Amino acid sequence: MNILNKNPVILDEPELWTELKKGNCLAFERLMERYGRLLFAYGRKYSSDHEFVKDCIQDLFLDLWQKRDRLNDTVMVKAYLLASLRRRMHRALENKRWQSGTPLDCVDHFSVEFSVEESLVEGETSRNVVYRMKSLIGQLPKRQQEVVYLKFFQELDRDHISTVMNMAPLSVSNLLQAAIKQLKARWKAEFFVVSLVHLLG
Repeated sequence: MNILNKNPVILDEPELWTELKKGNCLAFERLMERYGRLLFAYGRKYSSDHEFVKDCIQDLFLDLWQKRDRLNDTVMVKAYLLASLRRRMHRALENKRWQSGTPLDCVDHFSVEFSVEESLVEGETSRNVVYRMKSLIGQLPKRQQEVVYLKFFQELDRDHISTVMNMAPLSVSNLLQAAIKQLKARWKAEFFVVSLVHLLG
């Protein structure tokens, strides 16, 4: 009996992954439904070409289905999919650059552009804080922007971030610490300037 038909409640990641490896079409559909929007939001931070991002996601899921019997038994699904999309987009963009002979303008140009849902907060003060923090994150180097996004917006731990970004866990920690240090320094500096303007005004 199909586990998804027997139990319509949304299954957790390990169960969906196990069912996918068995060739369960419904489990595959559930994974696409659960992670499609997340992957699209992440891909858009590398490229503003929405159709290109969608194509990469479709190819990713097609490969996932075709190679399901060769997948590892245990993975952190979110990190696996984010890492796979990141690699696929980088390869595709590198190929575009090679074919056109023009400089690449997307790879490693990660940009923290928040969607309406990501920025949706109540209250004027809260909105101002979010927009100020967004501006400060946008001033960080691109790799620091990405590690902050994965840590605080996708809630991945250090090891999973290292998988996504293809770097050593210690490097992830160093990158995150540097990003937080810069954010704190810039936040304090901005707060000081705002306070000074109010005092002089």
